[in-house]
Amino acid sequence: MKDLKKVFGGNQSNARQFGMIATLVVAILIFQVLTGGLTLDPPNLIALVSQYSYILILAIGMVMVIVAGHIDLSVGSVAAFVGIMVATSMTTWNFPWPVAIVFGLVVGAAIGAWQGFWVAYVGVPAFIVTLAGMLLFRGANQFVGNAVTLPVPEGYTVIGAGYLPEFGPNTGYNNATLLLGLVLAAVVVWREFRLRRKQQAMGSDMAPMWVSLVKIGVLVAIILYAATLFGGGRVGTSFPISGIILGVLVLVYGFITQNTIFGRHIYAVGGNSHAAELSGVNARRVNFLVMMNMSVLAAVAGMIYVARAGASGPQDGLNWELDAIASVFIGGAAVAGGIGTVTGSIVGGFVIAVLNNGLQLLGVGSDKVQMIKGLVLLIAVAVDVYNKSQGRPSITGFLTRGLNRDKNGVAAPAAPQSAAGTQNGVGPSTDSASPVLTPNGDVSDVQRPNSTTPN
Repeated sequence: MKDLKKVFGGNQSNARQFGMIATLVVAILIFQVLTGGLTLDPPNLIALVSQYSYILILAIGMVMVIVAGHIDLSVGSVAAFVGIMVATSMTTWNFPWPVAIVFGLVVGAAIGAWQGFWVAYVGVPAFIVTLAGMLLFRGANQFVGNAVTLPVPEGYTVIGAGYLPEFGPNTGYNNATLLLGLVLAAVVVWREFRLRRKQQAMGSDMAPMWVSLVKIGVLVAIILYAATLFGGGRVGTSFPISGIILGVLVLVYGFITQNTIFGRHIYAVGGNSHAAELSGVNARRVNFLVMMNMSVLAAVAGMIYVARAGASGPQDGLNWELDAIASVFIGGAAVAGGIGTVTGSIVGGFVIAVLNNGLQLLGVGSDKVQMIKGLVLLIAVAVDVYNKSQGRPSITGFLTRGLNRDKNGVAAPAAPQSAAGTQNGVGPSTDSASPVLTPNGDVSDVQRPNSTTPN
């Protein structure tokens, strides 16, 4: 049993992510049955990724904002404003579309710097700053665009409405999508055996070979099956370009948050800002960059949406921030900050996307869909918060309790407190070199006062 658990990860963080993935799989299977097989129909899957890619991009930035202890209510309005600016630059100012994309990123960065300045250096709460930004940039979108729809050139639409190209012999599938699946499968195999070589070189505990083979087999089968689904749609469609952009961003930001000093500092500031500053973390710079990054990703999401729609309009971006925030919390982020992962937020976003899509396929009205989504979010967070307040693990933590063990099978000890953290009443030190800052989503990542930290 101990070896079998290692198939899904040997620590609590990986097990939590597996729990979220299991929830997604169950949701897909339920709607697959209820819709008579329409959920996994290739055209529906392709449309699902294309329709929700911009929300998932927002979730990448939002999880960093929430982990840092803030919230951003302006992302929908920022996306809409950048969209109208990019459309105007191409139709009125005759910018080539690649230059217009760079221009949109610059506008997003400038907006993020503006909001980040108020949050980080003036000290205005992010909730207030971004609420003001939501009103400001929604009005700016309608002012610049005169509250009318503005079309964009056809060449620009490839980033939102384009697909991997057709080439090679007629296999009955899109060959580019099949090739992408084979490459991803090869990467999975390479990463697993690379991990085993590292473990062997370091003399650390290794899972039996059969565990690695089972893990590889399951992941490769899922990847190849998905490749055939996405590649088996009608001619001219395949895996969306927006999905490729999303995948690249997930890899980049997953690496940043998990493997860089800046990523560790985000978790430190969100877990305990005072202790982070005592450990040498520049909390103001972290908060500034996190807010700035969020607006840049909002700009990317806005440009992709405009490209997919073929035009920018005054109603773009409405309620996007709510879906992004819901994705992050359903994906396991803590309301108080300090806990959350990019992967979990993406999985949480796909849970919402599948829920939306499945209910629409069943003919449920948009009013009822909104009600169901609200209840799902409320129940998921409420149960998690209640369990933690009672000293019990969260839902996925309960299901996977006992996985966080050392190589001898003994429960991992709590991180020791430092003198700085104890003397200042802010809990353990959050020195970036300390294991407590490892951003893996465990409750031991960033220790907070006992009243808000689960056991």
